[in-house]
Amino acid sequence: MERTEFGPRMFGDRLGYNRAVLVDAPRRWLMVAGHEARADDGTIAHRGDLRAQIGLTFQRLGETLDEAGFTLADVVQIRVFTVDLPAMLAAYDAVTGALAAGGCRPTSLLAEVSALSDPAMLVEIEAVAAQ
Repeated sequence: MERTEFGPRMFGDRLGYNRAVLVDAPRRWLMVAGHEARADDGTIAHRGDLRAQIGLTFQRLGETLDEAGFTLADVVQIRVFTVDLPAMLAAYDAVTGALAAGGCRPTSLLAEVSALSDPAMLVEIEAVAAQ
């Protein structure tokens, strides 16, 4: 597989994403459903702490990727949904830090929604990975 990244025009360098990622002749695709900050007992962890929820969400995403034989570096697209856009923008360095630590510079979407599936969830992240 060959991967070509098309750089961002304005904010991408600061926000850690690309305008586009071309994946030529991938062998495998992985579509990853929305992940959230779930504790081992299934409850939402870090209630009220967006930065901590971002960290645990990326941990859970990494676990799913690993289980399927992928890494964060294989992710070509993420979608970040939050119920509080100003708070997310203030904590977005937690997203860019997780992406940088994983060698990942995907295309991305950041959107505010009125609610997520559990009222304690502040963020949900889904992804697409290719190898």
